[in-house]
Amino acid sequence: MPETTTRLRVDATPTAPALILRPWTAADTAALVALGRDDPLRRWTSLAVDDETGAARWLREQRQGWEQGSRFAFAVEEVDPSGLSGTGGPPAAHVVLKNVVPGAASAEVGYWTAARARGRGIAPRALGALTDWAFTTFARDGLARLELIHQTDNTASCRVAEKNRYGLTAVLPPQPPAYLLEGHLHVRHLTGTST
Repeated sequence: MPETTTRLRVDATPTAPALILRPWTAADTAALVALGRDDPLRRWTSLAVDDETGAARWLREQRQGWEQGSRFAFAVEEVDPSGLSGTGGPPAAHVVLKNVVPGAASAEVGYWTAARARGRGIAPRALGALTDWAFTTFARDGLARLELIHQTDNTASCRVAEKNRYGLTAVLPPQPPAYLLEGHLHVRHLTGTST
């Protein structure tokens, strides 16, 4: 089972710094509270963090997911391009592998980005790293399919899914409270195809 010390690295591109994906920690409390104030983030995700108490509860849930082996949530940091200080500030995004069940063929991925990181290619790169890690880590336990669900009006999430070869396979009915509108189901198989 992966450890809470797991770290993934995404190489820099000519136009973007490297990324580090690492488990969320208590040190992220203040940054998480700030992220929780972002209206678009609240509109399209289930993140309900209003204060430090809410942040502590959310962080505890992420840690418990790692301990139980059912949910693997990563904070995404940009590496400081100068190389002098490790990272370039608070988490820019979040990616998660969830609903992991030993022996099950499918699990779900999710992601969101901080306002300052949107439109900069962080989500597709982080999702790509998470997807590769999920299949590498859990394929021997039977994982062969990853699902990604978002509301139909979240066109940016559609683009992120498509960039990572998650094909649109169905339109889902609303599922309150998580999804108030219809949703898109995107799928990626271990073979890299969406069929």
